[in-house]
Amino acid sequence: MAAISDEFTTGSETVARYDRVQRLLHWLMAAIILAAVAIGLYCSTQAPGTPVRRALLEVHKSLGMTALVLVVIRVGYRLFAGAPSHGRYLGRLTRLAANSAHLMLYALMVMMPVTGYLFSAAGGYSLPWFGLFQWPRLVPVGKALASTGQYFHDWGADIIYVVLALHLAAVAWHYFVMKDDVLARMLPPRRKAS
Repeated sequence: MAAISDEFTTGSETVARYDRVQRLLHWLMAAIILAAVAIGLYCSTQAPGTPVRRALLEVHKSLGMTALVLVVIRVGYRLFAGAPSHGRYLGRLTRLAANSAHLMLYALMVMMPVTGYLFSAAGGYSLPWFGLFQWPRLVPVGKALASTGQYFHDWGADIIYVVLALHLAAVAWHYFVMKDDVLARMLPPRRKAS
């Protein structure tokens, strides 16, 4: 299916951008994921059971479940809309690295909330969504299942730090070194000066 995208001409160059919906979902999820990662990292340094840690974990869980819902929407929309073509050939190795990193990011966007949910649900902990409601407990309370969820959630956290750092480094490399349109594809067009 042909990609639905916004194309804009900047000078003599045309940049094929992701459409508005894809850009909105990308940046909204980036903010949610970075906030969840920062809160999770901070909470890992705090003593269990303190009121601040408990309150922050409620926000962390809410952000994680929001990210899970949004990634389902994002993947569905991406399958429908596709992706815009690159303005310049990136090379096989660069494309392979980019595709691998994106698959890993999508896998983590699913794995982290699912394992966090499993840890909380099986551990008998709350399953909040910003104090508005509790998610249903779809698994039985049990120590073994909670430990499995916690193990994979902790393991995934270590991986997500690395993958996010590599993603940001790749963006910087494309922008500052390659000076190509990779970042521009996910940004809104610049308004022309009148």
